[in-house]
Amino acid sequence: MDLKDQLKNLFPEHKESEEPKKEKSNVWLQDDPIICKYEKRKGKPITILEGYNGATSDFKTLAKEIKTKLSVGGSFKDDKIIIQGDYRDKIMTMLKDKGFKVKRVGG
Repeated sequence: MDLKDQLKNLFPEHKESEEPKKEKSNVWLQDDPIICKYEKRKGKPITILEGYNGATSDFKTLAKEIKTKLSVGGSFKDDKIIIQGDYRDKIMTMLKDKGFKVKRVGG
């Protein structure tokens, strides 16, 4: 017995309605490729993303999404996303899946 059957037993008069799921479709405006750099600050590796020329709120949303998917810390300062650790390959594949042009710099 799955969850739907259990709910039907609890609420027999409830009728199930099918609602189409709405997907978030972000349109990313990008002329030049996003630059993905690797640096060391105070001996610790970081990944820097810069070169986005769209809205700042979109870039902040992208930063939050990257941080949650990779389960790492980071910040957004001066139109740059700073991610703790060397995650260039993973970030570049994520951005390419979203439709961005990405360029790897340094190493």
